[in-house]
Amino acid sequence: MEIQISLAGRGDRAARIYRHLLEAILDGRLPPGDRLPPTRELAERLAVSRNTVAAAYDRLTADGFLAARVGAGTFVADAPVGPARERRAPAGQGVRPRGYWRSPSGAASTPAPPGRYDFTVGTPDPRLFPLDTWRRLVANQLRVGAMGGGGYGDPAGHSGFREAVARYVGVARSVRARADDVLATTGAQQALDLVGRVLIEPGDCVAVEDPGYPPARALFRSLGAVVAGVPVDDEGLVVDRLPASAGLVYTTPSHQFPLGTPMSLRRRAALLDWAQRHGAVVVEDDYDSEFRFSDRPLEPLQSLDRGGRVVYVGSFSKTMLPMLRLGFLVAPESLRPALLVAKRLTDWHGDLTTQGAMAQFMAEGLLARHIRRASREYAARHEEIAARLDRDFADWLVRVPSAAGLHLAARLAPGTGVDVAAVAVAARSGGVTVESLDRYRLDADVSGLVLGYGRVDPAGIGPGLDRLAAAFRAVAD
Repeated sequence: MEIQISLAGRGDRAARIYRHLLEAILDGRLPPGDRLPPTRELAERLAVSRNTVAAAYDRLTADGFLAARVGAGTFVADAPVGPARERRAPAGQGVRPRGYWRSPSGAASTPAPPGRYDFTVGTPDPRLFPLDTWRRLVANQLRVGAMGGGGYGDPAGHSGFREAVARYVGVARSVRARADDVLATTGAQQALDLVGRVLIEPGDCVAVEDPGYPPARALFRSLGAVVAGVPVDDEGLVVDRLPASAGLVYTTPSHQFPLGTPMSLRRRAALLDWAQRHGAVVVEDDYDSEFRFSDRPLEPLQSLDRGGRVVYVGSFSKTMLPMLRLGFLVAPESLRPALLVAKRLTDWHGDLTTQGAMAQFMAEGLLARHIRRASREYAARHEEIAARLDRDFADWLVRVPSAAGLHLAARLAPGTGVDVAAVAVAARSGGVTVESLDRYRLDADVSGLVLGYGRVDPAGIGPGLDRLAAAFRAVAD
């Protein structure tokens, strides 16, 4: 490892080298067992005599911080020399973030470790991920010929990925798009960020579903928007309740998050008409709709849109893995130049290796095969949890009908006074991780639970729900 040593100024250079190395050992930058550069090499790097470096090494060895091994080199001593000093950046008391960032409400926080029975929302089962196949595809992308010289690429993303996405959403979701209409993003969250950057001025009104997706709300607020919650009913977003001042509407019509109900065709037509009359843009987040267990999906807003008012956003975080950060957006032609500039300014082009591997994964028909396999597994979990909610939780919860996705929502039954937030806390003490609907609402009068089944061990669904029912009984009593 290259060691940064400053010899600026006057004084004994050997002592200065000694001090720099000692500080690095004490604060953990040079941990036990690390090999130091040979004295000749470090001397050449620092433009000093070899004897100067050797004197510093000898002193550190005599003090017990270094150990010389014949024929191998000089290493940081294995025996601890005391607790490592904490090395931190300056506190910066006089430096403050602007406005929203001083207390960013709704921003992402580090989640608590899941319990043994993990009903966390929004995460797929990593055990279903085709790791061996993915390793092969990534290796193919890392060949010299496939890397295209290794320089900066097109801000729109890997051309093969965009072509594959255009085919995929065209066939699977009836989205109208060519490869040039697709912009690759680092997950759906970056897609929302790019749209917000090019459309939102501070003080603009953005309408979101209530209950809805907290990261989207937090993002729009961070850009200076005034976020207005709009109620959701059995047909989806209530268009009649949209504020007239909203210039941007964010919605999840295919599988409303978190309730899971699809937006009716009548309501979709009403939303598009409203956007056209008010000169607004609709961001259609096709959240979690790939895993469908019954019913045919309705036409996306994007395919029904004739006025160029819809930006279609999607990702592969649920079908593949969130850690891959693979997303995309399809925007009207009038927005594409600005979105490309915004993309270039934020991260240039994203991870082309991962995008290329995903393009090959889709071209070989492996995505469709993976979705079919995973859908069978998730359908069984969905069915088991739905049956248990209807049978064993009817005194407390009313399940919201849902035919897709990786979670189920259940509203608090009418007349039930149970505190579901307290139930979630009690369940956690029993090893069950489950989320309250309260964390997803702004002003909506909605209470209940959301149960994800992407990560839970199938063998643990029954025991986990038994413990959740016990938590309900304990809180109700």
